[in-house]
Amino acid sequence: MKFDAPQFRDEKAARQYIEALRWPAGRVCGKCGSFKSYETKKEGRYRCAEKECRKDFTVTTGTVMESSHIRLTIWVTAFYMMASSKKGVSAHQLHRTLEVTYKTAWFLAHRIRAAMASGGLLGPIGGEGKVVEADETYFGKAEGPRPTTTTVGRPFTRGGRSGPSGKRPIVALVERGGSVRAFHVAVATKVNVQQIVRENVDPASRLHTDESRLCTGMGAEMAAHETVKHAAGEYVRGDVHNNTAEAFFGLFKRGMRGTYQHCAEKHLHRYVTEFEFRFNTRTKVGVSDEQRARLALKGIEGKRLTYRRTDGAGVQA
Repeated sequence: MKFDAPQFRDEKAARQYIEALRWPAGRVCGKCGSFKSYETKKEGRYRCAEKECRKDFTVTTGTVMESSHIRLTIWVTAFYMMASSKKGVSAHQLHRTLEVTYKTAWFLAHRIRAAMASGGLLGPIGGEGKVVEADETYFGKAEGPRPTTTTVGRPFTRGGRSGPSGKRPIVALVERGGSVRAFHVAVATKVNVQQIVRENVDPASRLHTDESRLCTGMGAEMAAHETVKHAAGEYVRGDVHNNTAEAFFGLFKRGMRGTYQHCAEKHLHRYVTEFEFRFNTRTKVGVSDEQRARLALKGIEGKRLTYRRTDGAGVQA
């Protein structure tokens, strides 16, 4: 896709582009969900024909774009940039490229990350004959006091905490040749990591991990639990490894350190979601940059962020 396509240059074309993605079967009222509506005198604004509703709505109603004064051409361009950049696009880069203020670029980026979220409606990954790799990593300095945990049933850790002291834990589950599920957790313990595995992995799967004790005992709940011992220099044994999960973490850390550089812990889960989305729609599984941007745009509905802005950046006069 080239940036001279109509949806990047013309506001009406951008609106029609988003409408086609959001309403492939026809307009739907963003207030009551009715399929009955008609156009008003203002282009792009529709009125619900249901007696009980009669509300005006646009294609941005009930989405991450609602109440935004940013031009739709900017929204579409930002979606494409964030979806097609393997290691992400910083808010400063969006600010320079789109010629908006930094605050507007930050506003755009976080709402696009929200659109990329799956919404927790997906079924378990893996299945009979499939391999799911589970791994955890630690990234960035933790902010605020950390929750402590009991040491019963596992080796003592300093201060009752798991993993490197003062770091933010991230857990990833990767179906071999398939998708990833990644989670930022307050503290990585055997209890909460195993609960994540139970909720997201089909028990008919083979579970592959390193020597971490966080998944000890999961073999009784899965088809098998096989491990490699990194401390002894073992990274692959036959088809047993967790290199796919390691590759995901490697890509995530390169993007966070090289592109974003700083991330407050309260926003970390959104950055994790962004890298998860791009990994699951990567070119290797047959998804082009344009298709990935379209998938992100299809995820705008039913998601709102209400961070307050203090300027009028990006407002179309």
